[in-house]
Amino acid sequence: MATYDAIIIGTGQAGPPLARRMAGLGMQVAIIERGRFGGTCINTGCTPTKTLVASAYAAHVARRGADYGFSAGDVKVDMKRVKARKDHVVGLSNRGVERSLRNQENCRVFEAHARFVSPREVQAGSEVLTSDRIFVNVGARAAAPDIPGLDQVDYLTNSSMVEIDFLPRHLLVLGGSYIGLEFGQMYRRFGSAVSIVERGPRLCSREDEDVSAAITDILAREGITVVPGAKCLRVSKQGDDIVMTVDCAGTSELRGSHLLVATGRRPNTDDLGLDRAGVQRDGRGYIVVDDELRTSVPGIWALGDCNGKGAFTHTSWNDYEIVAANLFDGESRRVSDRIPAHALYTDPPLGRVGMTEADVRKSGRPALIGKLAMENVSRAFEKGETEGFMKILVDAESKQILGASFLGTSGDEAIHCVLDTMYAKAPYTLLQRAMHIHPTVAEFIPTMLDDLVPLPSSVAG
Repeated sequence: MATYDAIIIGTGQAGPPLARRMAGLGMQVAIIERGRFGGTCINTGCTPTKTLVASAYAAHVARRGADYGFSAGDVKVDMKRVKARKDHVVGLSNRGVERSLRNQENCRVFEAHARFVSPREVQAGSEVLTSDRIFVNVGARAAAPDIPGLDQVDYLTNSSMVEIDFLPRHLLVLGGSYIGLEFGQMYRRFGSAVSIVERGPRLCSREDEDVSAAITDILAREGITVVPGAKCLRVSKQGDDIVMTVDCAGTSELRGSHLLVATGRRPNTDDLGLDRAGVQRDGRGYIVVDDELRTSVPGIWALGDCNGKGAFTHTSWNDYEIVAANLFDGESRRVSDRIPAHALYTDPPLGRVGMTEADVRKSGRPALIGKLAMENVSRAFEKGETEGFMKILVDAESKQILGASFLGTSGDEAIHCVLDTMYAKAPYTLLQRAMHIHPTVAEFIPTMLDDLVPLPSSVAG
C-alpha cells in the first residue's frame, strides 16, 4: 500500500492545478484519471463546443457577405473538416493537461477507475493508495429524462454530439437551455433543419423573461423552430425518422433524423464507493459539502460539478482556488463569497452576473434599472451585430450593483466590468468615472448607468 500526502480523483478543472500546487510544495501527490485527461470542459464541453461555435459563426458571416460588401458564393460546410479542426484543438488541450501532470515532480498519475476502500484508502486499478487528504473531482455527465419511448431510440448527448462528422438532416433538440441552444444554433448554421423542444413555458427559464424572449426571437429569425411548453412528450421511431409527440392530445408531432437530449446533468458519484468512505450524498447524487468544500468526512473534499455548487468550468476552478487558499495561504475563502456568473454562447452571447430582475423584484428591495438596446451601441452597429440588449440592476440605497444581463456582441466579455465592480463592493459610480476605450461595448455601461430609473414595483431611495 502506497502512502501519499494527497490523493486527487479526476483531472477536470480543479484537480490538475491542485495537484501542481501541492506537488510544488514538495508534497507527494497521486492523481487518478479513468478516462480522458481534462474532464468535461476540454473533452466534451467548453473547448469542443466553442470551437464548433466558431466554425458555425464563420459560415454565418460568410452567408451575410452582402451586408459587408463581399460575396462568398454558395457556402457549404464540410463537417469532416469542421470535426477535424475541433479534434485538433481538443487534442492540444487534452495532451497538455496529461503532459503537465506526468512531468510534474512529486506527482504520480494513475490511469484507473478510483474507488474508496475506506475513508483513507482509494483503490486505483490493482493498487490501494492511502492518504489523510483526498479530493474528489469527478464531474458530471448527461442525464436522460423519463420520457416514454426514449429508451427505444438512438439519441445524442453533448458528449456524442461533438464526435459526429456529418450533418443531420433535421436535428430535434430536447431541452431549451445552454447546451441545447448552443448546439441548435450551430447546427442550423451548418445547414441542418433544427427544432428545439422545451418542456417549460420558455427557453432559458433561469433568465429574465425579456432575455428569454429576445433569445427566442434571435433563433426564430435564423429559421429554428422553437416549441416551448411541450407536455406529455413521447418519442418513437418511424422508418428513418425520430418522431416526437409534443402535446397531450397526441396531435402535434415533430419529425427529425436525429435527436439531441440536453435536459440536464447528473454527478459521476454512483460508482466511487462513497458509502465505504461514509461520504454523504444528497437525493440527486451530489456530494454534500460545506462552505469550504469539505465533505461529511474529515480529510475528504469534493470539487467541481460533483458537489452541486456550480456546473461550470469557472466554478470548478474557483473551487480549487478556495481549497488551496484555505489549506496553504492562511486565507478564509468560502463558496458563499462568490458571485454567480455564467454565459450562454449562442450568437450573440449572453453574459450574466448576480441577481436577475425577477430576483430583485422578489427581494422587495428598492432598486434602479438601466437598459440599453445593442442597436444603440456604436461598436455593435459598426460590426453589423445589433441584436440584443444590456441591462443592469442597482441597489437604490447602497448604490452597489445587484446584477446584470448582457445579451449582445461581446456581452460575455463586457460583463466582467460589472463583475469586477461587484467583487470590489464599489458603488456603480466607479464605472462612471472610468475612461473606457472607444469603440467598445463596455464603454456604453456608464451610458446605461446615466439613465437609471426606479425598478417598477420597487421604491427608489
